[in-house]
Amino acid sequence: MANTSARMLQLLSLLQTHRYWPGGELAGRLEVSERTLRRDVDRLRDLGYPVDASRGVAGGYQLRSGGAMPPLLLDDEEAVAIAVGLRTAAGGAVDGIEETSVRALTKVIQVMPPRLRRRVDALRSFTVPAVLGGGPTVDAVALTVLAQACRDDERLRFDYTARDGSRTTRLVEPHRLVSLGRRWYLVAWDAERHDWRTFRVDRLADPVVTGATFRQRELPAPDAAEFVRQRLTSLPTRYRVEVRVWTSVAEVERLARYVGGTVEAGEDGSCRLRMNVDELEWAAFMLASLAAEAEVIDPPELADFLRATGERFRRAAGTQRPR
Repeated sequence: MANTSARMLQLLSLLQTHRYWPGGELAGRLEVSERTLRRDVDRLRDLGYPVDASRGVAGGYQLRSGGAMPPLLLDDEEAVAIAVGLRTAAGGAVDGIEETSVRALTKVIQVMPPRLRRRVDALRSFTVPAVLGGGPTVDAVALTVLAQACRDDERLRFDYTARDGSRTTRLVEPHRLVSLGRRWYLVAWDAERHDWRTFRVDRLADPVVTGATFRQRELPAPDAAEFVRQRLTSLPTRYRVEVRVWTSVAEVERLARYVGGTVEAGEDGSCRLRMNVDELEWAAFMLASLAAEAEVIDPPELADFLRATGERFRRAAGTQRPR
């Protein structure tokens, strides 16, 4: 094989199977001498690939795990599998890595040939995700477009459906994507309304980059996640919930972040959780997840809802049958 670069890629592909390759067999697969093979292995080591070698008649090579992540060589099936897995994680299937998954997915999609992108899109189009709690699904391709625009400081145009159902076309300077409460939000400067806005990504359609770049403005919040929480708190909702919970502040904050809630420590080992919700079921789910003693302060409707729900559960346990 005359082309050194092509030979190096083939060598890397063979070594990434992580099997042990006898030197003679590996040289034969590459159609080179064992001396040339040794030079190619040294080149891979210079690039950060930890290749172990053993000498002697039965000597050979094997790729081991290293201290850093070198570039990977993937075949078509592996690339599709990684993209599909990252789409699932980006949708919130694995808590805590949504934003990291979007960054990784952006890199994978960017270098994928069109034929592989079509395969990934087909898997997305003809599979039905089961989302816990009935949360909205988000197009991962749209997420990657938004992430690239945030990274490259490039203006975006998209169609947006507001809470009241009205539809508009927006031109924005994207800042960050934020995953909060199994929803994705785009934080951006609205170029036509001259103000910072948050956009729910599941209400956003057909995002396209305009080719026009911009200089990032200073966000009026410590970070993008806090900006989204502030906006969610100020939005009009059906219920403003306040409950007293006897557990640690850290435990309540862990769940409160999903709804942009706030937590205030008390003096008796309790804390107060405040959140805005449209459905009482979500507030009940939050309290049940805490598995701690709680007292509803407001609204009265939540206390009534919990009382009725508790009666249904008690009957379901067989202690009392409805007549």
